[in-house]
Amino acid sequence: MINGLLKHGLLYGLLGTLAMTAMMVLATVTGLSPMPAPVPVALAKWALGGLGQPVLVTIGMILHFLYGASAGAAFALLFRRKLNLWMGWVWAVLLWLGMQLIFLPLLGWGVFGSNVNLRISMATLILHLIYGGVLGWGLGRQRRSTA
Repeated sequence: MINGLLKHGLLYGLLGTLAMTAMMVLATVTGLSPMPAPVPVALAKWALGGLGQPVLVTIGMILHFLYGASAGAAFALLFRRKLNLWMGWVWAVLLWLGMQLIFLPLLGWGVFGSNVNLRISMATLILHLIYGGVLGWGLGRQRRSTA
């Protein structure tokens, strides 16, 4: 049972990350994003410095998908009895809060993006709710089909 939960958590974590990343890229390309750079790319640049932009984008995205998959697996294990859309959104808000309180200040963007643009907090919340929606819906659907 645990092995199946991990596998499905990883899968729906990847799918949720793919959905949120597609929206993040769309917002960046259209100029609607309030962020100076996508957060995964900014974190790669913060951690690795002067590597070229293509390398930073690649590393940032790889780490972003690994994090999303791992968070999906953790969600599946921690909430195995309550895998549904609502709990996916709760998990997403918890991950979002970690981003606002830890990662954005590391980048110098301030808590909730306050040093750059407060709309960052709303934009990243929407992205995380997309992730949590896919994760919770998918795992809840999977759980019901195997019950």
